[in-house]
Amino acid sequence: MKKIILCAICAICGFTTANAQKFGHVNSQEIIQVMPEFTKARTDIEALTKQYEADLKSMQDELQKKSEAYEKEQATLPENIKQRRETELQEMYQKIQQSYQDNRLALDKAQQEKMQAITNKVLDAIKQVGDAGGFVYIMDISGGIPYISTTLSTDVTAQVKAKLGLK
Repeated sequence: MKKIILCAICAICGFTTANAQKFGHVNSQEIIQVMPEFTKARTDIEALTKQYEADLKSMQDELQKKSEAYEKEQATLPENIKQRRETELQEMYQKIQQSYQDNRLALDKAQQEKMQAITNKVLDAIKQVGDAGGFVYIMDISGGIPYISTTLSTDVTAQVKAKLGLK
């Protein structure tokens, strides 16, 4: 009878150990930083930023020239032309302000779209590694998680990099 109970306990312990849950952790920022897509996205955003800055600089230069010209002729202009020129300068200033806001929104949107595509690619790779490795949970440690036991959790960053074809 003792042998049967002992065998049953051993079988239960073996079954529990075999079904132990696996937990992993990954540093997604480390992965993203080495992705060629990230480098290209950053380059594209920088180029777009420079283009927008050049456009705004051109508009500001034009406003400055017109403003200086107006100041030189202001004393000799009839009142109706003064008002028209002041209105024109004010409209140019408002156009510059609107362009600045539109450019900021466009840059934010472009950056968000590019990063979303990169993030989705990393998440898909993490899911594939998780499925293949039988992980119950893989936590991203790049978000400032207070503590993760590296002895009880497996670092799968290298596996995700390999799944993405990165070094």
